[in-house]
Amino acid sequence: MTQKERLQAGELYRVDEELSEELARAKRLCEEYNATPRDEKEKRRTIIKQLLGRCGESFNIESNVWFDYGYNTEVGENFYVNHDCVFLDTNRLIFGDNVYIAPQCGFYTAGHPLDAMQRREELEFAKPITVGSDVWFGGGVKVLPGVTIGSNVVIGAGSVVVHDIPSDSVAVGNPARVIKKLEPIGKN
Repeated sequence: MTQKERLQAGELYRVDEELSEELARAKRLCEEYNATPRDEKEKRRTIIKQLLGRCGESFNIESNVWFDYGYNTEVGENFYVNHDCVFLDTNRLIFGDNVYIAPQCGFYTAGHPLDAMQRREELEFAKPITVGSDVWFGGGVKVLPGVTIGSNVVIGAGSVVVHDIPSDSVAVGNPARVIKKLEPIGKN
């Protein structure tokens, strides 16, 4: 099994030459995107389309933005990312439609083992993150590996999401917890 296959299976893996080259490609595209003036919309769209695995037609991603691989990220329609966000998309990172992300948010599919000896061996793991539609992330939110967030959700500013969040809810805190249920979309 290759290191990439181990990564995709959620097993411990080590960044090898293949993964290192893929990381370098994504970082080059992020650097190019971040250096491209905001009014050069077509050039910016082209770079994002080259970078991401799947992208709707309606999106706006502000600079600076960083992806680890890019191709592991899929975004739906009406996707908005404010300044200074990080997407460690070592594993799949999927967003539905109508997702709004405030400044300085981070989505981290990547992690390191608790065992110090495994960390010394430069082993890592990655677990997917899935986000439904109609979700708003307040400023500075961090979402950790393996989390699923439903649809029609608000995650309050500064929250750290370590567990799944159900649809139709507001969650805040560290760790984030549901503090309010919302009416399902179309019923309010």
